[in-house]
Amino acid sequence: MRILPWFLAVSILVAQTPAALPEAPLSQGERDQVNRLLAESSQGFLKAIEGLTPAQWTFKSAPDRWSIQECAEHIVTVEQVVENQVIAKALAGPREPLRRAEVKFTDAFLIAALPDRSHKAQAPEMVAPKGRLATREAVLAAFGANRKALVGQLEGSHLDWRARFGTHPFFGALDLYQWVLLASGHTARHTLQIEEVKRSPGYPATDP
Repeated sequence: MRILPWFLAVSILVAQTPAALPEAPLSQGERDQVNRLLAESSQGFLKAIEGLTPAQWTFKSAPDRWSIQECAEHIVTVEQVVENQVIAKALAGPREPLRRAEVKFTDAFLIAALPDRSHKAQAPEMVAPKGRLATREAVLAAFGANRKALVGQLEGSHLDWRARFGTHPFFGALDLYQWVLLASGHTARHTLQIEEVKRSPGYPATDP
């Protein structure tokens, strides 16, 4: 039996591994879908916090319920974590195509499930509101800056977002495209929570 020289054998092995495959940028359909969802969630959130009085901004329907300010801060905090600690970190690293087997949820499931307020969940302490974005102006500035950075990454990247991953505490492994879907759906979810606050008994009336 013919034995290949070691350097040829290693070259063939590397060429056959999934990690050696070329980068596969997002398709136009994927870009169109995520841009639409990001735009819709952004518009919904900004409209929900528009024109609020200070009393409305900080109103809590019960001591253990979040105010609109706390919902808004939580939205921004989660998006910052997704952008800075998940996406930016993974894009700076190598492709990990073998992790695809770890993904348990489809895009369609995430898009439908995340805004569903019939299933409640406790926010992890690291993204719980702590009063660091106390004003609507601070929320608007932070939200706008983060969304601009995220959209810029999506538009300018030719890397394979489907072969880079982050681990979510509930959903497990998600590829980076799914992390963007998660960020958008999470914002839509808590925008609905803001509307629930507005319908709560005792919610302050708008000043005449």
